[in-house]
Amino acid sequence: MSFNHRQTTSGEDEIRCHLSVLQSKGLIKALDNNAFTRVVQNETTVKIVKQMPKMVKAKQPTIAIITAQYCEKLAVDAMIENQETFVRYTTVGESNVYTLGNMGAHRVVSTKLPSVGHTREAIIAAGNTTTRLLGTFQKVDYVFLIGVGGGVPHFTDYNKHVRLGDVVVSTQTENQQFVYLHCDKATEKSSGGLEFETRGWIPSSLILQEIASQIQAEGEEEWAQYAEMGLDILNEQEADFARPPPMSDKLYMAIGEKDVIEVAHPTPSYNEPRRIMESRVHLGPVASGRQVARDDHLRQELAARLGILAFDSEFDSVLESVIGNRRDAFVVIRGIADYKDGTRRRDWQPHSALLAAAFAKAIISRMDPPTDD
Repeated sequence: MSFNHRQTTSGEDEIRCHLSVLQSKGLIKALDNNAFTRVVQNETTVKIVKQMPKMVKAKQPTIAIITAQYCEKLAVDAMIENQETFVRYTTVGESNVYTLGNMGAHRVVSTKLPSVGHTREAIIAAGNTTTRLLGTFQKVDYVFLIGVGGGVPHFTDYNKHVRLGDVVVSTQTENQQFVYLHCDKATEKSSGGLEFETRGWIPSSLILQEIASQIQAEGEEEWAQYAEMGLDILNEQEADFARPPPMSDKLYMAIGEKDVIEVAHPTPSYNEPRRIMESRVHLGPVASGRQVARDDHLRQELAARLGILAFDSEFDSVLESVIGNRRDAFVVIRGIADYKDGTRRRDWQPHSALLAAAFAKAIISRMDPPTDD
């Protein structure tokens, strides 16, 4: 970040005082031109650069992982071995942090978006960051959007119920040609009923979705192991990514325009086989859109019509950039942190982000090794 007190409502002396405290605690470090960057505990070699250095072919990443929140980036980086971090900063515009390393047989690069959401500034920043990432690392063939989201609960059917701590992988349904959907607006039709104005995206190659389906069918053992390893690494960094207590996962049903009641989660009508993890993996479309995400009735209606399993905080500009830069394979993986869009329950965000990152590593570990061509 660059320091410019004119962008805030606080005075320069007050801001400098806060920055000094953060520096004394070792949480941030100063760069040139009045800029600062966050310090990661136990971080590996961090290089501050104005331009990314040229890399030999063997070190060029073929997989890009995009996150939006700091806890999501930490979770992803806990899955990466042989890390090397570059802070590419500018005095004008957004700086970028790229962490490179290995997952399985693959070279990966992870980064965090400066912001996401419905504002014009956030949309432009997210799209520009993605375009800059793919322009900087031109060997990237696969893009993962990893982080938290809001689950779509089913109040009576256990098999369709998505709850906190579950993972949703963006996959098309049998009757829909999209894996990610953005709803621009919802309106009441004169003839009655709702009309949704939407845009959808689907990758040219569904290889990542196919691998996800294989992992889901085989059970939790593989990605549970990655989640445990990641949790150990994060614990060493004194970061709390533990699973919140079950009692904190409360389910509410809207009754009327503003009233809600607490209801019990549905349970299986059969003896479910012993499971390694408390979390389940669901395959289905992910959606976004501020209007529908904030309204229980609209969200449930859109989900019921189109098979939506989770909502997130608007990554349509990121996918526009991915498609525009001709990347044929991408997947959105959301660890469920609330029943809205993933931004409301901070107590569940770290653990849910860790589960999404662990499942992403399970997919990457099963991908064919990159070729030398």
